[in-house]
Amino acid sequence: MLVTIRNDDSYHKAFFYAMGISAETRRNIRTLFDFKDDCIKPEGISCAWQTGSTRRLCRFAFNLWNGWTEEGKEQYSAPYQLFDCGFAPYFFEAIRLRYPEYCRSLQRPLFLSEGKER
Repeated sequence: MLVTIRNDDSYHKAFFYAMGISAETRRNIRTLFDFKDDCIKPEGISCAWQTGSTRRLCRFAFNLWNGWTEEGKEQYSAPYQLFDCGFAPYFFEAIRLRYPEYCRSLQRPLFLSEGKER
């Protein structure tokens, strides 16, 4: 995806890493990101293919992109809600990608540093 958009800044790295966590979000990336205008498509959260976990993943990725929260449902973008799923361990890597200047000294999780599959 980063090759497609020709931008590898921390916003894009974190967003596309997060979107790559789930097969469903990878398959439906065009409902979540506008490649022409280089912006997120929050309306994609309401698509029929979404599950509870993929909604959490999208809220997380959208929030990393530009601080987005769903109006009237802001509580669902809180860490308490977002990290309550199987994707949570991978969210930390997305945070490292988005905020490299603050995360340089943090150890990578063992399952990521050893190159193991999800």
